[in-house]
Amino acid sequence: MNRTNRQPVFRPSFLPTALSGIVALLLTGCGGSGGSAEDAPQRGSLVQSPPVQVTSLTAAQLSARLAADPQGPALLQLAGAPRCGVEVRYLNYRTVGARDESTNGTGVLMRPTGGDAACQGARPIVLYAHGTAVDRRYNLAAVGDNSNPATPESALLAAMYAAQGFTVVAPNYAGYDQSALAYHPYLNADQQSKDMIDALTAARTSLRLLGGQDSGQLFLTGYSQGGHVAMATHRALQALGMAVTAAAPVSGPYALAAMGDALFYGAINLDATVFAPLIVTSYQQAYGNLYRNTSDIYSSFYAQGIERLLPAEASIDTLVAQGRLPASAMFDSTPPQVTPGSSLQQLLDSITPPTQPAELAPLYARGFGSRPLLNNNARLGYLMDAMASPDGAVPTFTTGLPASAPSDPLRQAFKKNDLRDWTPRSPVLMCGGNADPTVFYAINTRTMERLWTAPSARAASGATVMALDIDSQPTGTGDPYAPMKVGFAQAKAQVAAAGGANAVLGSYHVQLVPPFCAAAARTFFQNTLAQRS
Repeated sequence: MNRTNRQPVFRPSFLPTALSGIVALLLTGCGGSGGSAEDAPQRGSLVQSPPVQVTSLTAAQLSARLAADPQGPALLQLAGAPRCGVEVRYLNYRTVGARDESTNGTGVLMRPTGGDAACQGARPIVLYAHGTAVDRRYNLAAVGDNSNPATPESALLAAMYAAQGFTVVAPNYAGYDQSALAYHPYLNADQQSKDMIDALTAARTSLRLLGGQDSGQLFLTGYSQGGHVAMATHRALQALGMAVTAAAPVSGPYALAAMGDALFYGAINLDATVFAPLIVTSYQQAYGNLYRNTSDIYSSFYAQGIERLLPAEASIDTLVAQGRLPASAMFDSTPPQVTPGSSLQQLLDSITPPTQPAELAPLYARGFGSRPLLNNNARLGYLMDAMASPDGAVPTFTTGLPASAPSDPLRQAFKKNDLRDWTPRSPVLMCGGNADPTVFYAINTRTMERLWTAPSARAASGATVMALDIDSQPTGTGDPYAPMKVGFAQAKAQVAAAGGANAVLGSYHVQLVPPFCAAAARTFFQNTLAQRS
């Protein structure tokens, strides 16, 4: 995959090339400071009250700015002409870290404005969780700062949701932008759902201060890492007895423990060497038991300084060029050595790398090399535990549930943050693409669908749950998602024609799926509203 001018991984740009900004405005934000739990301000309270206005555009201004951008017309075609103007405000609020330490988080509040009936009165809220960002400066309120890596995702939120009558609330996450937290609690279901809820609380307070109205209808969505965060937030809100109107998580690693096991068995996803340090640091900060020294997990090539590496104020290309991360080698191409000729050694040999299924063998092979990120001792210890206490979805589907009694600390952490332990009581649409090389669709989206639909004993009762494969043919003339499927197929064909199969591989998760699944999510939300009216 060509890494030149590469977008941050797990973060959607809109189309085969990233959409640039919608407003030529630079944002400067103020940050809060951390504190002890004893004197911590109330979670969800505003550090800046009212939140600072970044910009405000009429529907015509927004449309004109998008039309002037090279990729804007395609976004307008997908999202539809703006019905509303968009007011953008910078949220700075109190939240907590992975150990419940007091800190602050920042994010964006987008309000629809204008005379159209869809833009006035009490508006439904879309609470959005963004995908993995490598750059610590990630700030969804910096809608016009073209140097900020969040600008394209901000524009998507503005065009797809706020300009169509939804209030948008989207945190940057603790550890990013002006947050005082020194690390990011990556894929920590408990902390990240608290962060989302705190951002929502701060936004609702802001709406009251600004004279806005909340209809009480709450929609959850998010992409990739944000898909996991959105689903974890749905689970947390349901446990708290707080109403969720509907949720549409997209391409998330929901069955996180199964995804982890697949990785160590050799099914190495694209950009795994970026995600791994974020995950390991996050869980070490939260639980403190993954290692005593970084060399317990990482190879000698990368162990030093890796705890403080991500998120960074540098691109992945720069970190790789500096020798601080491998380009793709997660594991050693020489398998862990046990008893020569034993069945275990034969297994290890056969999955270093795996050669089946044949169509995925080239992807998996990229994850092995002579200078790997993780060492063989860590891989062997993990695999021994995975064989002793297997996951119900990997390597073969049995119960579909996480392992009953993992003993490896990383497997325990994965299980703690796995989302297969609940059933939603509100409608859920899970969108994704079946050929996703970054977050495997079958392990995550299909597993959740199997658990939450009949004949599973965990099937949702009274709530619609469906999986939408955006990389599939329309089911018929009544398919509400047919336009998104057709648009995805056209965009994929354009990428293939320009750069071949490798270009599709590199674009699939980061660029191709996000805009079309966002459009599907909005359709799902609008249909849910129509059914309730």
